[in-house]
Amino acid sequence: MQQRSLSTRAWLELSSIALFWGGSFLAISLALDSIGPHWLVAWRCTGAFLILLIYARLKSLHVPMDRRSLAGFFVLSLFSNVIPFSLISWAQITVPSGLTSIINASTAIFGVVVASIAFADERLTPRRLAGVLMGFAGVVIVIGPDLLRGMDLTSAGQLALVGASLSYAIGGAVGRRVGRGLPPQVTALGMLGASSLLAVFLALLTEGAPTMPTPVSAGALLYLAAPATALAYLIFYRLLTTAGAGNVSLVTLLVAPVAVLLGALVLDETLPPRAFVGFAAIGLGLLVLDGRILSRVARNRPA
Repeated sequence: MQQRSLSTRAWLELSSIALFWGGSFLAISLALDSIGPHWLVAWRCTGAFLILLIYARLKSLHVPMDRRSLAGFFVLSLFSNVIPFSLISWAQITVPSGLTSIINASTAIFGVVVASIAFADERLTPRRLAGVLMGFAGVVIVIGPDLLRGMDLTSAGQLALVGASLSYAIGGAVGRRVGRGLPPQVTALGMLGASSLLAVFLALLTEGAPTMPTPVSAGALLYLAAPATALAYLIFYRLLTTAGAGNVSLVTLLVAPVAVLLGALVLDETLPPRAFVGFAAIGLGLLVLDGRILSRVARNRPA
């Protein structure tokens, strides 16, 4: 069976998602200054849903409302949004953002493993595993290996982040099945609609009535809802149908270096020398995952 792979265009689209998600950690920290983690998720999902609803009306897209489709959207919303968003937002109250980025990058490892179990055309080859592990090592180098000394798997916050990474990986596999035969925009809209209902119910249950966000928090929520969720998921679900769940999960290897680069460009933070070593390791890991250069070298090797 032909194995799923990433084209040059798919790599560019994956990089654009990483750009949107790379700024989400800072936005979450800013939003948490005035609202609770569950209302953050509720506002983020609801805002993104309303944006995509307007888009769907303009494009005359129809969302299936039969029982099977709705059940699929709700299951997808749990694994792709409600569970991981809630766990990450709650964990960031106590876990440093750098360690959060490292644990979040483990989604790529979980993603290729889960996809290899769920789909015959996404099997886990030694080359793919080596590329993912190399990319993950690069993320650790970029963020700072010293942070691993703070790794404590008895910590509820860190366990929550591991759970969020596993949830994202399962969500990718579920999304590929739920979205089969549907336009990616419809999959994203149905998932975000179910996410909004579940997230608002959870926020009301745990945090009560919402509080008015400060202007800074409101701006952060707008960023999280529009580019980091609505636009990112439009691209994400299109890639899911063409490249596969395991390949799309590799975006988390790109999120951490994007976040570091944004800090250097926007916040004028200094890039340590190790960051460039980490960038090289991530790039090498992605080249190994892509496989095209390795195949070309193998073909040109003298017999």
